[in-house]
Amino acid sequence: MWLANNWKDYEVLDTSGGDKLERWGKYILRRPDPQVIWNTPKKIPEWKKINAHYHRSDRGGGEWEFFDLPKQWSISYDLPSFKGGSEGRLTFHLKPFSFKHTGLFPEQAVNWDWFSSLIKDQAAKGRKIKVLNLFAYTGGATCAAAKAGAHVTHVDASKGMTTWAKENAASSGVSETSTRWIVDDCMKFVEREIRRGNFYDAVIMDPPSYGRGPKGEVWKIEDSIFDLISVCSKVLKDDALFFLINSYTTGLQSSVLTYMMETIITPRFGGSVASDEIGLPVTSNGLVLPCGASGRWTSS
Repeated sequence: MWLANNWKDYEVLDTSGGDKLERWGKYILRRPDPQVIWNTPKKIPEWKKINAHYHRSDRGGGEWEFFDLPKQWSISYDLPSFKGGSEGRLTFHLKPFSFKHTGLFPEQAVNWDWFSSLIKDQAAKGRKIKVLNLFAYTGGATCAAAKAGAHVTHVDASKGMTTWAKENAASSGVSETSTRWIVDDCMKFVEREIRRGNFYDAVIMDPPSYGRGPKGEVWKIEDSIFDLISVCSKVLKDDALFFLINSYTTGLQSSVLTYMMETIITPRFGGSVASDEIGLPVTSNGLVLPCGASGRWTSS
């Protein structure tokens, strides 16, 4: 398992009874997690010191209960490839919004560490890296890639999420010239890029299990992911650097990601594929909370 274990402003304090107890900066949140099917004793005192609690509903969804939490706050993450200092620091604005989310998936830091190191190494050699970030949400991966030296095209169907991502980029010190912001259906955008002859050194994709595009287009990952990978492989340059897929869908395990990438990408570009679960360490007991899977293709 690949662990996101370099956080200082975030940690999973404990897990039990379908919930995870998290520290986001100085605030403690209690949120549901489908992986937490165990009922272990809630021994640490932070269970009784929460700033907000997201309650699930038997009818689906749920709602927040707030005790002492601002409408918005920030946390930071330092990319390890920068070896300290503020040059590699990412700063994210957080706020509780619909269906339990805060605007950041902290487990993805393990992937930020991986690809930012690849980009930084190539940039040091004078290579200009173009990255296409699809289903880019609030821009965690966009900020990490741009800070490492890439030019990033950020694509998401939500105008609101893209605005949030721009705020995160600004607070992280990302240059305006290193990002391009696109609000569009990801598949349609990639198809147009291919027709325009606009190719990329790397692709990052974080597709939802289910969603809708800006014009009501329906997305179901099981029905669409293979075709999406196939199309996206055509937007890669001949000397492409990497391809990253993230999945939060339990049916798409790491071996499935490996098989799809080895079927589509490796025959054309060579290189190698590695896939695994990603997870977050749990402070109270030393266990690891699984948080989906990632598949990584690299050219060497």
